[in-house]
This record gives sequence, structure tokens and C-alpha cells, in this order.
Amino acid sequence: MNSATTFDSTKESLLDLLRSIKEGKTQLPDFQRGWVWDDEHIRSLLASISLSFPIGAVMMLQNGNEEVRFKPRVVEGVNLANPPEPERLILDGQQRLTSLFQSLFSGKPAVTRDPRNKEIKRWYYIDINKALDLNADREDAIIGLHEDKMIRNFRGEVMHDYSTMQKECEEELFPLSLIFDYTKQTAWQMCYFQADPSKMAERVNKWNELTQKVIERFRQYQIPIIQLRKENPKEAVCQVFEKVNTGGVSLTAFELLTATYAAEDFNLRLDWNSRERRIRNNKVLESIENTDFLQTITLLATYARKRENADVAVSCKRKDVLRLSLTEYQTWAEQATQGFEKVAKFLYAQRIFAARDMPYRTQTVPLAAIFAVLGDRADNDGIRTNLAQWYWCGVLGELYGSAIETRFAKDLPEVIDWLGGKEAPSTIQDANFSPARLLTLRTRNSAAYKGISALLLKEGALDFRSGDAVDLQMYFDERIDIHHIFPRAYCNTKGIDPRKCDSIVNKTPLSAKTNRMIGGNAPSVYIARLQKYAGITVTRMEEILESHVINYDSMSGDDFDKFFSMRQNALLDRIEKAMGKQISRETTVVDDVDETEDDEVELATELS
Repeated sequence: MNSATTFDSTKESLLDLLRSIKEGKTQLPDFQRGWVWDDEHIRSLLASISLSFPIGAVMMLQNGNEEVRFKPRVVEGVNLANPPEPERLILDGQQRLTSLFQSLFSGKPAVTRDPRNKEIKRWYYIDINKALDLNADREDAIIGLHEDKMIRNFRGEVMHDYSTMQKECEEELFPLSLIFDYTKQTAWQMCYFQADPSKMAERVNKWNELTQKVIERFRQYQIPIIQLRKENPKEAVCQVFEKVNTGGVSLTAFELLTATYAAEDFNLRLDWNSRERRIRNNKVLESIENTDFLQTITLLATYARKRENADVAVSCKRKDVLRLSLTEYQTWAEQATQGFEKVAKFLYAQRIFAARDMPYRTQTVPLAAIFAVLGDRADNDGIRTNLAQWYWCGVLGELYGSAIETRFAKDLPEVIDWLGGKEAPSTIQDANFSPARLLTLRTRNSAAYKGISALLLKEGALDFRSGDAVDLQMYFDERIDIHHIFPRAYCNTKGIDPRKCDSIVNKTPLSAKTNRMIGGNAPSVYIARLQKYAGITVTRMEEILESHVINYDSMSGDDFDKFFSMRQNALLDRIEKAMGKQISRETTVVDDVDETEDDEVELATELS
């Protein structure tokens, strides 16, 4: 046998496999939650086996590896007071095996769902005459009956009753639950022969044909088994499962750790639920996921290891998360939770109030870890200022859309060292903003698009109508959003380049009511209307527009080109200030930029 082989491949009879499930020798890992196959799928599965058609391989994991210890649970329908330690765990094939066990081997009706996704219980039969009809579809021969074995009309009246063996035999419906129960099957067979004495010979022939063409196919059916050896590391199990599992629960690092910690009597899901409520109580963090939380803890754990051993690397890739011990999780979970709570306060200070406006969800992972390490030091003004520079370099430099785990691993130690007097972290050094990018920032798909809007609020942008600065309460009460300054309808009528019209240069954060008053009017028209409606003087309106780095004269004169040129440069000034870095202005004229639509989408972490 090749020592490099990580799995074994064989075949196992359906009977032996179902018996193994019933005895608890074959179980499920705890991350396999719930089976979902409906009545139609189960009937199709049974029909395939009755024809000896392949139903696909089943993947198992050999039990006994100390590194890959999962809390097991028996397959749904198995009833064992004291389940044994399983010999193997089902990784792929849960729906098929659960369906087959419940319908063929459990002695109880199978729990499934109807077309409306309502839970139902079904006994499965094979219609003997349809099964032996060469012109009939085999799936039509597989019948699912209600748990009381009766068929009713829409008024609830019983139309057909198959609740006794005698009635089953009379209607020639053979219960598939008797396929492997030889004693009961023999009793049913004798009842079937005697149900209609005048046709006993015919029924004997039918039974013999059914046995040969259907029943024996179930008894002789072989299922391909791929069994991962127990020597496989946790990350290998996770990777294999993700590639083969298409119908079950997605196996994230969180699911794997949940199963691992369950073996040590710790409920990770319950612990996360309480921390999730605390974190997501802040609207800006409503999109934070359990894998983000685990990455933050892993950063903290590996950072602590590195402080004790310089040769250890700070990392939070999937393999590192999967190696996170329960002791490390319990050590750092509360500090990570508090770190995220501090992240929320920090983001509010940057005038980022809602999850949809957060430039990068991913950037909160290293930020939460940084806050956890800093503790009370993070409240110092100087440190806050530096963290803001790091944050905006990441946002405006658009550095957290890919290869994020590698950057996370640099962020934590480098930022902490920087705050202690060493050189600036890679995120600040790597960050760059091209003036030409302003033309291509047109939608929320871009981190920099949302970032520039938040920067304007942070620098004191006032609502055109109320003249109020936007705080947390006003943001939600007034439904602040990013809107056009020169309305799109106006731009269309004037033949203004759509690229410029829809770019961030021509957009700014405004309340919903203010945007309705703007409508599709020319700036000169809606500015005059706002001044009259709200009693705003020209001087005050100039101040309000200036808070958005908008030139009043260009608005009152409907001069889009002047407006665009001046605001473009003013936005670059704001970006330079936030990043603490100078921007090359050689390409500030963006009319002839060769660009594509802004299609940057924040990438999910590799853990999800």
C-alpha cells in the first residue's frame, strides 16, 4: 500500500452500510446538521437503486485521529440510548444515506418534506404491477404514503386505506421497509399469495419476478465508499469536504471548530451567538461573520506565540484557524469581542455608521486585533490619529480586496511596532491613490467610493437643506445616502459625459428629503429653492457647499466643467490629508482616461 495515499476506495453492500448506521458504527460529525431531501428526491433515489443505477460514491472519515476529533452524532432516525464511539464519520452522502436508512431500515416512516417545504412523514411502497410493467416509469412505481397509510381527498375523507398488511396485499403495494427484514417479508409474501385465492398462481409468478427484478437488486446493491484515513490533518478534511459537498451545510472553519470543540464539551455556536449579539448591536458591524471573529482570535493567538518565540509566524489563514486550540479561543475571545466593540466606536468617529457604508468588512479583522492588543492605549488621541491614517490608507489605497490574510498578518505586528516608534506599516507604505481613479468610482462596489463619502462627513459636510452636520442619529433619521450633485436627468439633457456624471466627483452624502427637493433640476434652480425654502442666505449656502468641497459660483452658474475640475482637486486634497501622503497630480485631467466600469467587489475571506 502506498504510504502517500490519504484515502481508501472500496465498495460496501447497502445492507451492511445501513446496519452499520443502525448500530452507530457509522455516524455524522456534528457540523453535518439536518438532512433536507424532499419526498420526490427520496422516491427517485429508491427507484434508481431498484434499477441498479448508480447513486454516487459516499465519503467517510476514519475516526481515531487526535488532531481531527469531532463530536459525533447518530444519523436521523437511529435510536440508541448509549451510542458507541463511531468507527467512521460521513462527510459526503448524508442526504442519500439518511433517506435510505429511514425509508428502508428504521422501521418508522421517513421524515421528509412536500413540494411546499412542509415537513411530512412517509412510508414508501413499490406498486408491484407498475414495477413489472416494461412500459412504466420506475419512479411512478415508488409510492409515498402518509404515516397513517391512508389517502384522503381535499375534504379529509379517506379514499384509500392501506393501514393493514391485508389491505397492502390486496392492492399489491409492497412496503420497501421490509426489503431487509426477512421474517416480516416472508409473512407479507404469504399474505400476498392468499389475498386473492383465485389468482394465487399469478401472484406467485409476480412475486418471483419482483424478487428477481427489484428486491434482489436492493439486497445486492453496492455503494462505492471513499474513506479518508485518520492521518489526514484537519485542513485537508475541510478542503476535501468543501469540494465534494454540494447539497449539505457549507463547511467553514467555524463549522469545523464547532465540531472539534464539541468533543471537549464546549459549545462554540452558543458562545458565538452571545458575542455576535454584542458585536452586531452596532449597526456598522451587522455584516461581521463568525469567520471574521475567528480570524481575529487567531491573529491574537499567533501574535502571542510570536512574542514568546520569534520564529513563530503571525497568521490567520484557514489552516491556522483550524489549529486554534480551545484554550486559545477561550483566552482571546473576550478581548476580540471588546476589540470589535472598539472598532464600532472608531468607525463612528470616521463617520461610517452602517454596514453598507463600511468600505471593507475584512479590514475590521486586523483592526479589532489591534484594539485588543492596545487595550486602553487605543483611547489616546495620538494613537487614534495614527490608526485613522492606517485605516484610510487601506481604504483609499484599496488594499483589502484580495490576498487579505497575508496583509492581516503584517498589520497587527507592524501597526503595534509603528505606534511604538518604528517605521510605518506596509499598508501605509503600499497605499497609493491615482487621481484618474476618481472617474471610475461610481458605485458602492468600491471601497474608495464609500470611503470618500465618509471622509466628507468626517470633515464636517453639512446637509444642503438643514445645514446640520451628520451624526449617528441624523444618519438614520434622515436616511443619509450618496446622491448626485448635478442630477443625472439634468446631465442627460445637457449631454454631459455619463462617466463624469456618475463618478464620485459628482456625488455627495445628502438626506433623502434634500435629494427629493433637488429632483432632476439644474443646480441653480434647486439651490435657489433650498435657500428660499430653508431661509438660507447666500453666505450660509456658500459655507454649506464648501463643507462638501463644492464651489458655489459653479453651482449657481450651472457650470459643470468648472465644478468638476475644482471638486476633483479638492477631493484629492482631502484624500491626501486622510492618507498622510502626497498624490501625484500629473494625471488630474481624467477626460481621456482608458478605464473600465468600476467593478471592484470586496472579496470574502478564504475561510467562508
